[in-house]
Amino acid sequence: MTATQPLTGFTVGVTAARRAEELGVLLQRKGAVVCYGPAMQTVPLPDDTELREATRQLVTTPPDVAVVTTGVGFRGWLEAADGWGLHGDMVEALGSARILARGPKSRGAIRAAGLTEAWSPASESSGEVLEHLLDSGVAGLRIAVQLHGESLPQLVDALRGAGAEVVTVPVYRWEPPADLGPVDRLIEATLDGGVDAISFTSAPAAAGLLHRAGQLGVAEALLRRLRGDVLVACVGPVTAGPLVARDVPTVQPQRSRTAALVRTIAAELSARAGR
Repeated sequence: MTATQPLTGFTVGVTAARRAEELGVLLQRKGAVVCYGPAMQTVPLPDDTELREATRQLVTTPPDVAVVTTGVGFRGWLEAADGWGLHGDMVEALGSARILARGPKSRGAIRAAGLTEAWSPASESSGEVLEHLLDSGVAGLRIAVQLHGESLPQLVDALRGAGAEVVTVPVYRWEPPADLGPVDRLIEATLDGGVDAISFTSAPAAAGLLHRAGQLGVAEALLRRLRGDVLVACVGPVTAGPLVARDVPTVQPQRSRTAALVRTIAAELSARAGR
C-alpha cells in the first residue's frame, strides 16, 4: 500500500487559492494529509481604469506581438472589453499581431476567441517566452503582455531593455485572502513542526505567506523552518523568486505543471524518509 502512496504519513501545505482543490486531490491520492492555507486571492478588474486604458491603447495602435499568459485572464479581458463595447475592435487588433500563448489553457482561450497562436513554449514558462522573443528580435516592436496577477518585471524590463515598446495589460490583481484563518493555521502548523512540505504555485502566494508571517511577528521563525526541515516546493523559478530572495532553498519540477509539482514533492519527501 505504501509503495503506491509515497506521501503516506506526510502533511503538505497548499498555499494556492485558484485550483487549490485540484492540487490537494493529487497530493491526497499519493497519501498526503493536506493543510490548506491560501495566501492570496485573485481579484478581477473588469471596471479597472488601467485595464480599460491599456485596451484602448491596443485598439488604437494594435501590437506587433501579444503575449497571453493565462486562459482565465484572457477570457476576463475579453469579457471586460465586451462590456466597454470594445470586444470586436480588440479581437481585430490582436488578430493582426503574432500571438504567443504561455500554455495550453492560454491556447484554448485564444482559439475560443477565434484567434490563432503563433507559438507556445513546451515548458509553459514566462522565461521561455522571453527567450523566444529575444532570440527573434524585439527592437522597435510594440508588444502587449497580459499580466496574470504579477507584474512580471523580469519579462517586461528585459523586453524594454531590448528596444521593445511594452503595453502591460493587468487583467486581475492579487490581494490577501478574505479569510486569514486558514493561512494563519498553516503558518502555526509549520512553526509547530506539523508540516513536512509547503507547495507554491505563484510568486504572490509565496510573498503573501511571508508577508502574513511578518504581520503575525513570526517571519524569522517561519524562515528558519523553511530553511531547515520543511520542504519548499515551487512550480517554477518565477514562483520561487520571493523565497530565493530570502535564502530559502526550493525544489522545482522540470515542467511547470501541477502534476509534476506533486511528483517532485513525493520524490523529495520519500527520499528524506529513506535517509
